[in-house]
Amino acid sequence: MSQVILKAGHVQPVWAGHPWVFPQGIEKVRGQLEHGDEVDVLDAKGNSLGRGTYAKNSAIAVRIYTRGAEPLDRPLFHSRLQAAATLRAQLGLPDVATTGYRAFHGEGDGLPGLIVDRFDDVLVMQLGTAGLARHREAILEALQDVYQPRAILERTSERVAQGEGFAPMRGVVRGDAPEALRMRELGIDYVIAGEISQKTGYYFDQRPLRARVEQLSAGRTVLDTYCFVGSIGLLAKRAGASRVVCVDSSGPALAVGAELAQRNGLSVEFIQAKAQDHLRAADERFDFVIADPPKLAQSRAGLKKAMMAFRSIAAAAVGRTTRGGIVVLSSCSAALGIEEVERCLALGAADAKRQVTVLERIFQGPDHPVPPAFPEGRYLSTALAYVH
Repeated sequence: MSQVILKAGHVQPVWAGHPWVFPQGIEKVRGQLEHGDEVDVLDAKGNSLGRGTYAKNSAIAVRIYTRGAEPLDRPLFHSRLQAAATLRAQLGLPDVATTGYRAFHGEGDGLPGLIVDRFDDVLVMQLGTAGLARHREAILEALQDVYQPRAILERTSERVAQGEGFAPMRGVVRGDAPEALRMRELGIDYVIAGEISQKTGYYFDQRPLRARVEQLSAGRTVLDTYCFVGSIGLLAKRAGASRVVCVDSSGPALAVGAELAQRNGLSVEFIQAKAQDHLRAADERFDFVIADPPKLAQSRAGLKKAMMAFRSIAAAAVGRTTRGGIVVLSSCSAALGIEEVERCLALGAADAKRQVTVLERIFQGPDHPVPPAFPEGRYLSTALAYVH
């Protein structure tokens, strides 16, 4: 087994549990390493820090999957998947009200690069490293053993696969192709057509925000921007919101949202428009305004530009909120965390000549676990604020 030796100043984060080794932290390599190989990680004194998969010419040189010496094989995949399933069961997932959730979350469940979402009896998988791609069949066999799904779909990102140097797969890799992804979340029935699916098919990470909005929506008018299929709006209306408007640029997503509203017996308005343009263009104010844009900062390098855009969105969202109302601003980028969200919210409110007070901070749900030494894993940050 080849070895990666870390520089003295780069050991502590890995020792404490950070699962990534960056190229600048490597002192030297012993042995011949090929892209996707397993490699032992050592400190300068020869102490083992774990074992991971190597990525040549990548911003992340090694992703650690064990602090011991277990090989990547079917028994390890089965063990990790079973442990993740047991954890979800302890969290109450699945249950009668919720049959869709994140079943396996990469670093948080001990296999960096593996994402699995569950839609009732169908699994959707994404691979994010060449090391895991080598073991695709073993992973699929372990998923079959643990969940006995009706079907397994793979929706590995072509961009990620290209960057990691392996061939992506998309489509049904086990079982029969479902005509759509079906599930329940918080008591709402979902049927999501594959052609409009984002990432694995749905944004399970925002479930805590959706649940909180439902709790606060009774009697309010609600504007949900960047709504995708309108999940927040559906829950707000079920809670007794007097009016709900959902805005997104995707016509197919809004069509699915309209079908979901009808399926669940809910009256929701859907408007196709660029969310930021809609926020700026109209004068009507709402008691509850949600702005959850797509990722604005891919990395720290793009943070300044992303914060300028986020500040503009915040100003528009605050401006559309009634005095005494609530505004929600959400970021799905680890580079733009809760401190940056609140800074943009403060500056945006000042631009709109309004004042806001943060009431709550909401993050990704517990089915998206994160090692405490891995701040990059805390990628979803939301501020819920009162508008004066």
